[in-house]
Amino acid sequence: MSPAGAVRASRVVVDEVAVSRRRLDGAVTGTVSVDPTVFGVAPNKAVMHQVVTAQLAGARSGTHSTRTRAEVRGGGAKPWRQKGTGRARAGSTRSPIWVGGGIAHGPKPRSYAQRTPRKMVRLALASALSDRMREGRICVVDAWTFDEPRTKEAARALDRLGLAGSVLVVLGPDDEVAWRSFANLAHVRLTIPGELNTYDVLRSDWVVFTTATLPGAVGPIVEITPPEDTAAEDAPAASEAPVASEAAGEAADTADDEAGAEEDADAEEGAEGAEEDRP
Repeated sequence: MSPAGAVRASRVVVDEVAVSRRRLDGAVTGTVSVDPTVFGVAPNKAVMHQVVTAQLAGARSGTHSTRTRAEVRGGGAKPWRQKGTGRARAGSTRSPIWVGGGIAHGPKPRSYAQRTPRKMVRLALASALSDRMREGRICVVDAWTFDEPRTKEAARALDRLGLAGSVLVVLGPDDEVAWRSFANLAHVRLTIPGELNTYDVLRSDWVVFTTATLPGAVGPIVEITPPEDTAAEDAPAASEAPVASEAAGEAADTADDEAGAEEDADAEEGAEGAEEDRP
């Protein structure tokens, strides 16, 4: 249920709201603009309290029941005569004041359902989502790209996204593999967009949507190119470093050899000149 249209303009406290969209490895791939009437309203605590109370009351089965004195077996005979015994008068052993008797004014099966206006339900949900957005507890991922149902992969994805504590994951109809992957994680609760409610949002530390299940998304998605891994680019340079050092060493050896040859030539010329100068 989308809360859009149920919030008066006076309750909207921000004009624009945007949330980062991330991959499963945690890299930011873009930003998504969302409706301020869904994620940018002033939280109404009184409405949220009333809606959550009504939801919890409606979840009660109401099957409790006790037996009255008319429903307890036995007690048809008067235990003693009316007068002459000195005891208090009694007409049945199943009276509520007797052990084993019926229960007076005990609970009976009934419905605890409370009628809550739809506008109030939408306002409460918008208040809860806005509170989580203000705290930075809304996460949007591209999609759950699990090849097969694996709880280990789901837990690793939550760790890479930095989601600690209780997590509410909103899945679409095509996320069956993701549903089965998250099902065994005790701190993760799963729901679908049509069943998103105030109580589940408030009792969760994080609320995770996909691009397809994000309510109130407006405008195009601003794409952001995540930084690439530079390790592969640095690898060729690192491999070329030994080659360069070897080439420098060979050049130094060649220069030393040439310098030595020149010194030998100068020494020979000096020796020949000295022999010519002798008488």
